[in-house]
Amino acid sequence: MTAAPLILASASPRRKALLEQIGVTPDKIISADIDETPLKGELARALVERLAAGKAAAVAKDNPDCLVLGSDTVVACGRRILPKAEDEREARDFLALLSGRTHRVWSGVALAKPDGNILTRTVETRVKVRRLDSAAIDEYIASEEWIGKAGAYAIQGLFAKHIIGIIGSHPNVMGLPLYETANLLAGAGWKK
Repeated sequence: MTAAPLILASASPRRKALLEQIGVTPDKIISADIDETPLKGELARALVERLAAGKAAAVAKDNPDCLVLGSDTVVACGRRILPKAEDEREARDFLALLSGRTHRVWSGVALAKPDGNILTRTVETRVKVRRLDSAAIDEYIASEEWIGKAGAYAIQGLFAKHIIGIIGSHPNVMGLPLYETANLLAGAGWKK
């Protein structure tokens, strides 16, 4: 077992809360400052893998004696990656695109170890959204829950009533697949 301090390379309050749900409290939180722009032609799976590893490596560079957990989550509808909506118009477009369809939520999780190795996992969850009429979209936009959310929705809030079903990890859709994260930490010998 390792007593190396654990750093969460994310300022996301949701990721911190999800970790705490499984009894993991990071010793530090350091937001990774990396370019998150998708590369030309890059698909969602490759993007989250690259960004999670990049975040873990960026923070580990200045903290070589620590375990560093990096993660990234994106919503994809077909080959299109839906980032955080920049304004209400874009949020409406995203919700209209997701309406009546099944889309995928991808997360990459990476754990940089003091020995320089980076362990990674990639998780896919399929989410089916009911057909949204204009009143449903208006109601959700008015809630402002969409602000700062990939794909312009949060499954843990008001939008849950529009989800017909999911196949895969529910916490993945919230921003961090807990089963895979717990296994990465255990595999690295992390302990509280």
